[in-house]
Order: sequence, then C-alpha cells, then structure tokens
Amino acid sequence: MLKLRIEEILIEQNKSKYWLAKTLGMHYVSFKKMIENDTASIRFSTLDALCKALNVTVGDLFYDDEENNNSPK
Repeated sequence: MLKLRIEEILIEQNKSKYWLAKTLGMHYVSFKKMIENDTASIRFSTLDALCKALNVTVGDLFYDDEENNNSPK
C-alpha cells in the first residue's frame, strides 16, 4: 500500500508541520489525518499543492510499505 512520507520530507527540509498546514491552508485535523496516513483519498489539488510547497515530485511524496514487509500476503 502506498503511504505518504510528508513528515520525513519536512524533517529533511527542516520545516514544521505547522508551516506546511498554514502554507496549504488546510484545517489542522484534516492535515493531521493526511500526514499520519489516516485517510482513504487525497485530492489532486492537494497533491499539487504539496509538491509545490515542498518542491518535490508526486513520486517523492510516497513510499510503498509493502516493499519493506516480508510477511506473507
């Protein structure tokens, strides 16, 4: 399953979650659910805003948690 790696990117860029939430203009509860991967969907406009704010590509935002999971499916 794909997961967002926003927190890792923020650490790499020495930026805060508060800064990103304000930059995106998102309500903090929605923002918190998104960065904690506790959401079922993300709008394309939100992905675009994340990419622009963090200066990354869409591919940089995600990782596949099944790649590191060696357990049987």
